[in-house]
Amino acid sequence: MNIFQEIQQQVQQSFPYLFKDEIELQKITINETPKEFIGDITLVVFPLLKLTKKNPEESAKAIGEYLITNNKNIESYNIIKGFLNLCISNQYWIDYILNSDSKILNSDSIEQTVLIEYASPNTNKPLHLGHVRNNVLGYALAGIFKANGYKVIKANLINDRGIHICKSMLAWQKYGNGETPDATNLKGDKLVGKYYVEFDKHYKLEIESLIKQGKSKEEAEKQAPILLEAQEMLLKWENDDKDTIALWKTMNNWVYAGFEITYKDLGVDFDKFYYESNTYLLGKDIVEEGLRNHIFFKKEDGSVWIDLTADGLDQKLVLRADGTSVYITQDLGTADLKYKDFQMDQSIYVVGNEQDYHFKVLKLILQRLGKPYANGIQHFSYGMVDLPSGKMKSREGTVVDADDLIFDMISSAKEQTEALGKIDDFDEEEKINLFKTIGLGALKFFLLRVDPKKRILFDPKESIDLHGYTGPFVQYTYARTRSILRKYQESRNENQDLNWQNELRRTTYKLHPTELELIKVLYKQNIIIVESCKEMNPAKLIDYTYEVAKTYNKFYNDCPILAAEKEEEKKIRILLTQQSGNVIKECFKIVGINVPERM
Repeated sequence: MNIFQEIQQQVQQSFPYLFKDEIELQKITINETPKEFIGDITLVVFPLLKLTKKNPEESAKAIGEYLITNNKNIESYNIIKGFLNLCISNQYWIDYILNSDSKILNSDSIEQTVLIEYASPNTNKPLHLGHVRNNVLGYALAGIFKANGYKVIKANLINDRGIHICKSMLAWQKYGNGETPDATNLKGDKLVGKYYVEFDKHYKLEIESLIKQGKSKEEAEKQAPILLEAQEMLLKWENDDKDTIALWKTMNNWVYAGFEITYKDLGVDFDKFYYESNTYLLGKDIVEEGLRNHIFFKKEDGSVWIDLTADGLDQKLVLRADGTSVYITQDLGTADLKYKDFQMDQSIYVVGNEQDYHFKVLKLILQRLGKPYANGIQHFSYGMVDLPSGKMKSREGTVVDADDLIFDMISSAKEQTEALGKIDDFDEEEKINLFKTIGLGALKFFLLRVDPKKRILFDPKESIDLHGYTGPFVQYTYARTRSILRKYQESRNENQDLNWQNELRRTTYKLHPTELELIKVLYKQNIIIVESCKEMNPAKLIDYTYEVAKTYNKFYNDCPILAAEKEEEKKIRILLTQQSGNVIKECFKIVGINVPERM
């Protein structure tokens, strides 16, 4: 229990004694005291007045006196209008830092399973910057839930069928001349993506030709021969044509091998893979169930629909007149399959905000069907990534390739680090690991630092900066803490300082204001991890980690550490240095960012 929770409970306990009434815990608001006021923790008194039946000042004074009497950690209080500001004792903060260790994560086990689906790529192109944000967000979210004690399943639903896949297959068949990844020295996903772009190039030429022949643009787009061939190939695939299936498997396997390299380089992984080719027919049984129970209805043409107008939406198609599935049909079936596999309490879909409507519909349909997992479905909606040049378009080949992006970030880290000239004593392997740590840390931090719901304008140069609100700044701060600790260890005699933490528990040391500021920031670590999970917002944890780094650097400048005048002072500051580094490392580890021991 932290001091905020402790005070909240004691305020609740004070009400029968002070005001002859009970109060619910959630009605008691405890906040961090704003920096412009004296105090550490503030109780908001206004919402309590109906029960206290006293004015704000009288109510605050009565509660303040009760807390002073019953909590040895509160040394004084002051009242500003309807706010009770509490000052926590110097000793409480010293005891906290003395009792802290590297196990700073929330260890309370929550008996719930959360399945988080992210990545969900198409097998007709390589991963790009948009996929990178998706993967980084999904992996970070999984880490945050795991840190809060949940059992987490990381799932990847691969979109490996459909007309877009056939477009790459057809273009390779027509123009590929038997090219393979080995023969071209191209990653398989890039080779397949090359032919997706090739299809679009020929498709546009055919549309242009048909328009010149007098067709309207709409007619030309539907009648282009290469598109008709792709549609014919899709029908062959659906009819299990031997040659079509063989080509599909071959090209998909090329893509999977390429994806695996990208995932490994990016530092993300999965516990379970689902494939659309195995799941796209599953939802038909659910549609039949919904028809029997009058959840769905048929129109005259035989198509199946659900009416969601009572929920502020509209009518939604769930099965075409010819009996073929639509996306929602597949998602209904896959949701059911996931529950059979894992009986999860929550199923979180990490998908861009252009699919907000789709997931509202999915959840509503499953709720109408009475599925036990329906209420646990959540759409983790995030904004798109833009470039200075505009929106990315895969079929036009104007995307930022994920592999190229990772390579460029590592190269930028190498260039900047070598320019500083501080790694001359590093061996080659250490240098390679450092450049990768900094480059990927910069990329992930930049993508995570913005609220997921907002669009991002990605700026690689800004992300790699060693100063400001960046990953490398936080990583450099961690490396600084390790450097100070190494120097301290080197300065100690073998038998010196064996029990000095116990000695400090009896200290009367008065904390420097910046030391106190740093301790109070470190103290929030578990609180922030819990809030990040409740809000499903990795940016909150990223922002906190930056706050730790920024406050530590202020402490480093304000408070001499190894050059401290008094031994007691030095030991407290070494502990603060150690704990600051631990918090940075553990918070970054949760979201999938590494830190360098030297930098």
